[in-house]
Amino acid sequence: MAASAHVSRVRSMYKRILVLHRFLPIDLKALGDQYVKDEFRRHKTAAPEEVKSFMTEWENYKDTLQAQVLESAGERLGTVKFGTDLVEGKLNDFQGDQIGQLYELMLESTKPNRQFNIQEDIK
Repeated sequence: MAASAHVSRVRSMYKRILVLHRFLPIDLKALGDQYVKDEFRRHKTAAPEEVKSFMTEWENYKDTLQAQVLESAGERLGTVKFGTDLVEGKLNDFQGDQIGQLYELMLESTKPNRQFNIQEDIK
């Protein structure tokens, strides 16, 4: 029973994050959606000690993004800043491959010309 409750909790958070991404600028939404999907897929078979940290960090991300979305209601999208700065001490908790992944994510998110061009369907 505990396993099914955990799966339900993970799915709920995953879906909530994707819903919150709908409020991001379209290019960040696409980048964020792909990153979330990859990370959740990658951690399907994670060890129990990794799962706790994984869930805690994604819960923090969800809470931060939710607060920023609510704060941004009524503001012009171009003036809203999403995300938070990563405190230097947190980097000590990362493994080498995670630092590399974070660096790649930073490069992709700060490119003046993103590698993909997304246009919203206007009907």
